[in-house]
Formats: sequence, C-alpha cells, structure tokens
Amino acid sequence: MVEKELEQGGEEATEATIEESASPEEAIAKEMETLRQELAAAQAKADEYLDGWQRARAEFANYKKRVEKEQAQVYQNAAGAIIKRYLSVVDDLERALKNRPTDGDGAAWAEGIELIYRKLLGILESEGVKPMQVEGQFFDPNLHEAILTEDSAQHESGQITEVLQQGYMLGDKVLRPAMVRVAR
Repeated sequence: MVEKELEQGGEEATEATIEESASPEEAIAKEMETLRQELAAAQAKADEYLDGWQRARAEFANYKKRVEKEQAQVYQNAAGAIIKRYLSVVDDLERALKNRPTDGDGAAWAEGIELIYRKLLGILESEGVKPMQVEGQFFDPNLHEAILTEDSAQHESGQITEVLQQGYMLGDKVLRPAMVRVAR
C-alpha cells in the first residue's frame, strides 16, 4: 500500500513537473493537437464505415435486381413452355377457319369457332405472345425456318414470299420460328 501511494505521488510529481515546465498556452495547444488528431482518426473511421455501408447497400440493390431479373426469366421460360403447347391448337383453328362454310348451320358453327379462336388469341396476347409479321421481310435464321424456296420475279433473293406456319414471340424471345417460303 505504501508503494502504491509512492507511485501515485510520483505520477502527480511528474505531471506537476510537466505542467510547471510548460506554459498554459502550450498545454492547451498540445491538448488541441491531440484532440484534432483524435477527431481526424474518428472522421477517417466514420468515412470508412460510411463507404463500407454504401458498398453493401449498392451490392444488395444489384443482388435484388439480378434476382428479380432471374425470376422474370424463369417465369417467361415456364410460361413459354406452356404456351408453346397451345400454339398447335391455334394453328388447327386457323386451318379450320380457312375452310369455313359460308351458309347454313355450318356458318353459325364457324362463327362460334372464330369467337373461340379470338378469345384464345386474346389470352395469348395478354401473356405477351405476339405473332411475327414476317411476310415480305428477308429471311433470318434466328426468326424463321425455311421450308421451301421458289423462283420469284416479284421478290428479291432471300425475301419471304409466304408464311406457311405463323411464328410467335414472347417478349423479345422467339417462342416458335415462322415456317416460311423464301425467294431464290
């Protein structure tokens, strides 16, 4: 205990000696400099934390956008697979309507079939399915499937002369390529 008191007394003597040797202005200046250094260190640490927080926030925003995009792509792929199965029904309805009777009971039946066809097209359109407008355009293997080629004086080489089976797009993706006849 005596040693402890001597140590404390020694510390007080050392502080007193420093304070006596330095003027009050110098002591304040030293303390101000120490406080400035501590403030600069605290500001640097705060800036570092802010930068880390902003990076984490940006990474999370990018992650969220990527997940939403992936989910939309998965939905579009699933919807495309299901919708693709119904396109053959649309084709059958189109073929039936091309040879429709114009009078009698057959005409009334054909009108009913046409209403069903329009309703099915409306449902497909609400899902984002759009028929390709390809007649008169130039053949693109990414969008079209050439079934036949023919010589044509009215068309340029590579130009589509007839659509044999309608192609469809789902958004910007080809759901089914158009089967076409191409001029040579």
